[in-house]
Amino acid sequence: MGQESSTPVDESTPPQTLNARSIEAVASYIKEGRAKKIVLMTGAGLSTAAGIPDFRSPDTGIYANLAKLNLPYPEAVFDISYFRSNPLPFYTLAHELYPGQYKPTLSHYFLRLLSDKGLLLKLFTQNIDCLERAAGVPSDRIIEAHGSFACQRCIDCRTEYPDELMKRAIHNGDVPRCVGAECNGLVKPDIVFFGEALPEKFHQNRDLPSHADLAIIMGTSLSVQPFASLPGYCRDGVPRLLLNSERVGGLGSRADDVLLLGDCDDGVRKLASALGWLGELEAIVKADNPDHATGGQLDKADTPQPRSLDAEIAQITKDVDGSLRISDQHAASLREHLSLPVRRPSQSAQPMLPDNKNIEEIVPALRVGDLKIQDSRQFQKYKTAGPQAENVNTNVRATVDGPEEKASSVTVGSRHPNQDLNTDKPSS
Repeated sequence: MGQESSTPVDESTPPQTLNARSIEAVASYIKEGRAKKIVLMTGAGLSTAAGIPDFRSPDTGIYANLAKLNLPYPEAVFDISYFRSNPLPFYTLAHELYPGQYKPTLSHYFLRLLSDKGLLLKLFTQNIDCLERAAGVPSDRIIEAHGSFACQRCIDCRTEYPDELMKRAIHNGDVPRCVGAECNGLVKPDIVFFGEALPEKFHQNRDLPSHADLAIIMGTSLSVQPFASLPGYCRDGVPRLLLNSERVGGLGSRADDVLLLGDCDDGVRKLASALGWLGELEAIVKADNPDHATGGQLDKADTPQPRSLDAEIAQITKDVDGSLRISDQHAASLREHLSLPVRRPSQSAQPMLPDNKNIEEIVPALRVGDLKIQDSRQFQKYKTAGPQAENVNTNVRATVDGPEEKASSVTVGSRHPNQDLNTDKPSS
């Protein structure tokens, strides 16, 4: 399973299970009680209506904005080797994306409605934003293929890190360290980075689509394995509904594939209306968002808007340059005070230090924007964006739905992430 033709089915070929290849036919199939084990597969397109940027859009995507930090390559922010040497870019991103700043979309609440009705067999998501949980989908129904911000641990000893401490660290712009007395390793959310394997839970449940009687695929590019192979596990004759901006993967190649192209929330609204569930869906949204006047699709105005990632990065860059100038002036002042010869500043504007002094002795902890630079080595890593390009592993792919992992690290791929942050991954 998992391999299929990408050629669209001939329009003259009749459906095998549905009475037509239409959203109304899918709704009738569900209302007739023939879909009791529905598998959902979702990607970054599910969360863009919440205000969360996707990864790959040329001008507004996360990778495009992160490039302004002079990373060796944009995906380095999700590379475990790079994170070990320079965790600051990731925590810049985490400050923007951490759960609690965005509300679930209409589509997220539809997933909950399916669960409430006892129809959801399993939800496979590439997203790391936890909005499915926020909408009320039970955690035991969710497979977060590329991990999420739901929990975090030390990358060395694997000790779990308390949620409250993590929230505080991200809010304050700190880089959290292991709580173990003998460790002091870096702490990272359980998000699958390039170079890491997908969660075991994903591999244990990967064949579940073969037990489904309906698959709904929403907001994903299906461009990275192994997540991209999931729809192919569905048995022949099992309807597959795609709610997405474009046709992806092999969807549309089977007689019972239905494609509703466009915005995810618009597609969900049409499906809910055909099912006669729209009023119920809007009531759930309104109950969770009492200040929202009309229910249904949430407006961006209803979502607390943190400072944009673009603004965050611009401010950090400005503060770094400013800190360099301040350090230069401070070092010159110290030289004069110590009656040491003053050297002219170089064109590179590097801090001027006494010959027998280290920057740690003069500026033990610079604060750059919302991020604390603890010593000169970390400061220079931040300024130069980490390892040189020749040391970067180029065997890393990334996808439209988020980071991914090295192709060699898993047997069927992984976003690990082998995918979009809301993500797709390579095969493992």
